[in-house]
Amino acid sequence: MYPNPKPSLNFKNPFECLVATILSAQCTDVRVNIVTRELFPVSNTPEKILALGEKGLIRYIRSTGFYRAKAKHILGACSELIKSFKGKVPASLEKLQTLPGVGRKTASVVLSQALHIPAFPVDRHVLRVANRLALAHATTPDKIDLQLRKNIPEKLWIPLHIQLIYLGRQLCKPKPLCEKCPLLPLCPEGKRRMEAKHAHP
Repeated sequence: MYPNPKPSLNFKNPFECLVATILSAQCTDVRVNIVTRELFPVSNTPEKILALGEKGLIRYIRSTGFYRAKAKHILGACSELIKSFKGKVPASLEKLQTLPGVGRKTASVVLSQALHIPAFPVDRHVLRVANRLALAHATTPDKIDLQLRKNIPEKLWIPLHIQLIYLGRQLCKPKPLCEKCPLLPLCPEGKRRMEAKHAHP
């Protein structure tokens, strides 16, 4: 279905990926790409973002929602990158999580998508689809992340996380389109739903 999955956020380097991922919280990737298309040609390094200041940054990112918190996180992350990492995005889950506004999921996105280091970011789509397909069984992203790392070969982590997101957006929605899904024969939850539907049409 998704043979060569590409990230849906646009970025040219690890720093742009970090900023775009922070902006993507509670916001669509389409909207983030519109915002970063304006922002990155002007400011695409920690120093240039800090030079914008809070007001200047908010002018660009306002439409992503929660813009005050996001501006604070991005500016804090830029300061920390300069202070502790010579302005470079660190290539480790633990070090990335020391940056303001960067949790396990954001760190995993930067590692896997910008630095090509195997990681398994878990957003709401991955959590939902992994549970339904019985690839993992948990209610929190961090637990799903750890289970998927254990259950899935490492070489599949980067493509599979994007494939699960696409499946979650297009077919395995909160209200799933099971009858259209090619994975139905493999899906315990889908089979259950289809049996219940036929039992009570």
